[in-house]
Parts: sequence; structure tokens; C-alpha cells
Amino acid sequence: MDLDRLQQLIGHRFDDAALLRQALTHRSFGQPNNERLEFLGDSVLNCVVATMLYRHFGRLDEGDLSRLRSNLVKQQALYEIAQRIGLSEHLQLGEGELRSGGHRRPSILADALEGIFGAIFLDAGFPAAEKAIVALYEPVLRSVDPLTLGKDAKTLLQEWLQSRKLPLPVYSVVATHGAAHSQMFEVECAIPKLQIRVLGSGASRRAAEQGAARRALEAAQAAMPPERKRSRARADAPVRGDAPAAA
Repeated sequence: MDLDRLQQLIGHRFDDAALLRQALTHRSFGQPNNERLEFLGDSVLNCVVATMLYRHFGRLDEGDLSRLRSNLVKQQALYEIAQRIGLSEHLQLGEGELRSGGHRRPSILADALEGIFGAIFLDAGFPAAEKAIVALYEPVLRSVDPLTLGKDAKTLLQEWLQSRKLPLPVYSVVATHGAAHSQMFEVECAIPKLQIRVLGSGASRRAAEQGAARRALEAAQAAMPPERKRSRARADAPVRGDAPAAA
């Protein structure tokens, strides 16, 4: 376990290295493990990410800020950061977890990263934890689209159509397959105004609708590319040679 290298990557050198080792210890390995540190780190992380979003997106309302925060602190986001710093190489896992590939499991990696944030807080206080979290999250924040992050495909399609004053899509189940306990649904999403009819499938009607909405949005965006706005602006411009309007 190369703790020196890991401390460089997370941007904090521990006075009490035992806290870092505990943060990397899964309960399958024994005691002390990272469960209590994870609890603490989750709270610190939420506070820091909320502050980052508040400062970075000055025009977003409370609802959008909450949506963004929720998506930036969820398991998948933490897992991707953990992968970026090679956290799996440093975990302490029991034999069963090692055999089953626990060092690659998103939940274990996400929990360990939160445990590290909690450990930094205990080792050096909130400013140190904030500094480490900000450094790890700044690359993530630069790639965030605040208009789409955390919104499902049906919501994105509805907003896209409403912004263009087009009728909302119509969803209908066209087929179901399989036994009652393992059904697959096929759902059609239709946008008659754009002559779009696409299918989505999934293990539930909701999942199938989301799949159909995703395909419908892609088709709608291809049918009405953004260039249309610029074309309309050019069409509204005065023809060269026209006399200027009287003052």
C-alpha cells in the first residue's frame, strides 16, 4: 500500500496515517473499518459541493442546485473520481471480497472515498477537507452541463419540445414479451409534428419509455438542428442595398 503516492493524489498529507488506513479498510477486513468515517465524509462532501455549486452557478435556483449536488455526490460520481486516483490499489478487503472483485465494486470505492474525506476532516479540520474535495471535483465541475445533468430522457425531451412550442410526445405500449415475472415492454414514442415514431424497450414500462424518449430526442435534434436559429437570424437581416430606415 503506497500511502505516499495516494496522499499526493488526494492533496493531503496525514499527520495521523492511521486515519487514512482506516478510511481504506472495508468492514470485510475487520476493525476499525471505514463505515463511521464514510458517514462523516458524506456530510463534509455535501457541504463542500453545495458551496462549489453556489459559487460557480450564480443564476441557478435552489431546485437546480439541489439536482446538481445530488448527481455530483452520488455513487457513480464518487466511483469515477476513485478510479481516476487509482483508489482500488489501496483498499484493504477481506478474502471473500477480494475473490469476488470487491476492489472494482462502485459501492466499495465510493464509500472509501467518502471515508477519506471524513479522515481528512478529523486529521486537519474542515479547510483541509474542503481543499482536497475542491481539487478532486474541479475537473468534474468543468464538464457539467447544468441544464441536463440529473434529468431523465423524458424530462429532457419534454423541455426540448416545449422550448420550440411543439406538442408533447405520446407514449404507448406496443408489445410485451415474456412471463409475468420477467416481462419486457416495448413502448413507442411519437412526435407527430416532426413525423417521429421510435421504439424503446425495458424490463418495466418506465424503463421502456425512457429508452424511447432518448431515441426520440436524438431524432428530433437531428430533424431540427441548432443552425435553424442562425438561418432565421440571417433571413431577418436587411438585404444589402436596402435604404436605411428614416430616423
